[in-house]
Amino acid sequence: MVSSLVRGAKNELYQFISYTNADDDAELIDNFKQRWSRVLPCDTTIALDKFQLIRTLGRGSFGRVVLALFKSDNTNKNDGAKFFAIKVMDKRKLVRYKQIDHTLNERRVLFALQHPNTVRYFFSFKDNSFVYLSLEYISGGDLFTYLRRTGKFNERHVKFYAAQIFLVFEYLHHFDILYRDLKFDSRPENILIAENGYLKVTDFGFAKHINGRTYTLCGTPDYLPPEIIKHKGYGKSVDWWTFAVLCFEMAAGQPPFSGKDHIQLYESIVNQRYTCPSSFSSELTDLVKKILVIDVTTRLGCMANGNKDIQNHPFFDSINFIKIYHQSENPNNIPYKPTKKDPLDLTSLSQAEEPIRVSRHNLHEEEFRMF
Repeated sequence: MVSSLVRGAKNELYQFISYTNADDDAELIDNFKQRWSRVLPCDTTIALDKFQLIRTLGRGSFGRVVLALFKSDNTNKNDGAKFFAIKVMDKRKLVRYKQIDHTLNERRVLFALQHPNTVRYFFSFKDNSFVYLSLEYISGGDLFTYLRRTGKFNERHVKFYAAQIFLVFEYLHHFDILYRDLKFDSRPENILIAENGYLKVTDFGFAKHINGRTYTLCGTPDYLPPEIIKHKGYGKSVDWWTFAVLCFEMAAGQPPFSGKDHIQLYESIVNQRYTCPSSFSSELTDLVKKILVIDVTTRLGCMANGNKDIQNHPFFDSINFIKIYHQSENPNNIPYKPTKKDPLDLTSLSQAEEPIRVSRHNLHEEEFRMF
């Protein structure tokens, strides 16, 4: 997507204009700008009663994500898709916790994104009690659950997954968007595994378009970079810090920093109290140590060469980023492909699905006028 240097499978350094080609690259950039600038009214032709709600996929602070089957065959809204992951957000909670702007921004970001490793947005709608985002249903579960089941990943698998997160961050940063919410062991899960074994990043509630620095305190405690903890202005550096924490946790089975409470955890982070396990290769240890540094001006990914310093690091020598982007990697190199399941199979449910109860009165109508 963005001009890059990529190391091929034979440790060969070669240059390419984009992960597609120059014309497609220009078109995708133009499409992003057009989609980003559009005003997004909600879809008044869609309502909750047009869906069969099957089961809850995950829960968050402001609602839940529900697997839903679209009942009607007379719509072109789904581009052939029948199943959706619908993010159901309670208006009252969004107002109470001052999350309206984040919700509007999440919809805007999702609409603008066009990347193979980000979840696809279809449409949004609202009713008296809730606002809804209809997203691509990813049936393979989440990366965190797979990691906990495995314990830890070998470094070949770490590279495969980390390369995809790198491509997402490279894409977002090209358009000056911070993700700010990479995490494991937290709900809702935001790194999903598709049927083909590749990743899909979701949950863009904390994503933000920036021009310079921002100061918002957000993120998951284990993954917070020191500049956020110290209430300093920050930019793209925060995403690369979380990238290194993710690489560490995938390879070690636990994050690098710990503490009996948040205060001790934050002290551990700002004082860089961590040790790379002896099982780490010298390349992985070097990558982690060059990113997890306090001074952002010397942090890998934040210097003159930007993200290319990460992409061209020896840890990724065996990775062909073009193949990863096009999801054309040798199938034998894909660590895990989820078992295909019937979305309508309810045998794993331990209890009846909780209904979505809608008020007779239009709650917070004015606050959500722009949704």
